[in-house]
Amino acid sequence: MDCKASGVKPQGKPYTASFCRQPFVNRRQNMKISWSWASPVIPQPSAAPDLRTTAATGSTARGAAVAIGSFDGLHLGHQALIRHLKQAAKDSDLASVVCSFCPHPRKFFQPLKAPGLILPLRDKLRTLAAAGLDRTHLLRFNAAMASLSPEDFVQLILVKRLNAKLVIVGEDFRFGHKRAGDLNRLTALGLSHGFAVQGVSEIQYGGERVSSSRLRETLLAGELALARQLLGRPYQLSGRVVRGQQLGRELGFPTLNLKMPEDLVASGIFTVWVEGLDRKPLAGVASLGRRPTVESGGRLILEVHVLDWSAQAYDQHVRVSLVERIRPEMRFDNLEDMTQQMHQDLQQARALLKA
Repeated sequence: MDCKASGVKPQGKPYTASFCRQPFVNRRQNMKISWSWASPVIPQPSAAPDLRTTAATGSTARGAAVAIGSFDGLHLGHQALIRHLKQAAKDSDLASVVCSFCPHPRKFFQPLKAPGLILPLRDKLRTLAAAGLDRTHLLRFNAAMASLSPEDFVQLILVKRLNAKLVIVGEDFRFGHKRAGDLNRLTALGLSHGFAVQGVSEIQYGGERVSSSRLRETLLAGELALARQLLGRPYQLSGRVVRGQQLGRELGFPTLNLKMPEDLVASGIFTVWVEGLDRKPLAGVASLGRRPTVESGGRLILEVHVLDWSAQAYDQHVRVSLVERIRPEMRFDNLEDMTQQMHQDLQQARALLKA
């Protein structure tokens, strides 16, 4: 899958959060992020890989401090890197720039074995837009990008495209064809191309490294409380409410339906809080899955039943915070058994959200 993106950063003073104490996401209602998909394009060997810009609010003409990474999930480790980036950019009077990739490189190299997606692209961009950066760039990871040597990546992307004067990466950062480049090589290339390099140490929580792999495993296991600690905020998904098959309404459980990426890592039945329908978050119970009881091979969808609320919400954009997983998704022999379980899920959700 190939990507391009554009967006608008919220106006006014950027929201900044103290480490591990406040949410990383600004929840102001005027945030707007939009995107579209582009057909894969493989440039000629002499051409630079494609680069898209989102949330651009400042020029890099004076030079940029650039943080590079997949930023999959934007967990505490990523947030530490971004805080370091912003402070370093401020100290050196440089534009603060995040450079990320779409799709994830492992999705390109091993599409059938690639790790599940933690956040949809829209939510990744929305979270980055709230971080108070001057610019965010997405690099389209395709065959041309994968073939770049470390030297070509530095010359074509960091120097020519981003005007980097300072590059900030994690200490385990690898780049270039066959992952030939590391922090030491990047530092050496920086000396010859006029930019400095800084490595940021890992962040630990509970005696273990905070990483996208750990966060992914946590979400797969349905451990939402730990996921919240690793993220420094609730695990939140967003999307536009679309019309479904109306089966939930017929069964007495009308739902908001949000399409999700097929490779999203989380699934199951959850207690949730819904933002975007009222001035305050609304309680709900949600199913994130493929509806195996009513269809075979269905697409991934987030179905949210908002408690004690009844109104039309088609085409509205809502944000859904997953609080606790009640159970995994299940296949039932018939609709009667499924409906009975839904009533039990609803009762359990009410009790958990009141606790």
